[in-house]
Amino acid sequence: MVYEQKIVIPEEVKVELQDGGNIEVSKEGASVSRIFVHPHVTCNISDSTIVISTESKRNQDRAVVGTWTSHINNLIKGVTSGFTYSLKIVYTHFPMNVSVNGDVVDIKNFLGAKGILKANILGETKVVVKKEDVIVSGTNREDVGQTAANIEKACKVKGKDRRVFQDGVYLVTKE
Repeated sequence: MVYEQKIVIPEEVKVELQDGGNIEVSKEGASVSRIFVHPHVTCNISDSTIVISTESKRNQDRAVVGTWTSHINNLIKGVTSGFTYSLKIVYTHFPMNVSVNGDVVDIKNFLGAKGILKANILGETKVVVKKEDVIVSGTNREDVGQTAANIEKACKVKGKDRRVFQDGVYLVTKE
């Protein structure tokens, strides 16, 4: 008994299965790759479909098939439309300055502090700061989400009541 799931590849997207389980999805200059390796799960590309299958009866192996399907769908969505996270800069008394410096986001004057807080930008993620909005976008869902989380985490209020001190950079929308 074979358990399998199929993914239809859009016409403008090119998918390549390379050695070592590396799958590269590309479209018009944008490309994303990820390694998929599991002893009981296989991935094949035929015509315009990707077939992920397992011959195992174990629920864990079937769960891996579903996980791989979701990851490959995210790769395809990343190169076709991309991922965008919007964050909002919130402060009450001390105006925060947020700027992008290479592959680091600098946050100055957080709660009136003199130091500069830093958040790493992962991969090929782009961060744009417009007044009170921070827009994080890219083709890799994990990198975009982790970059947004790094920015939020850098502004975490420590040692004070969070109900009173609500300054920080907070996630507003995911697209």
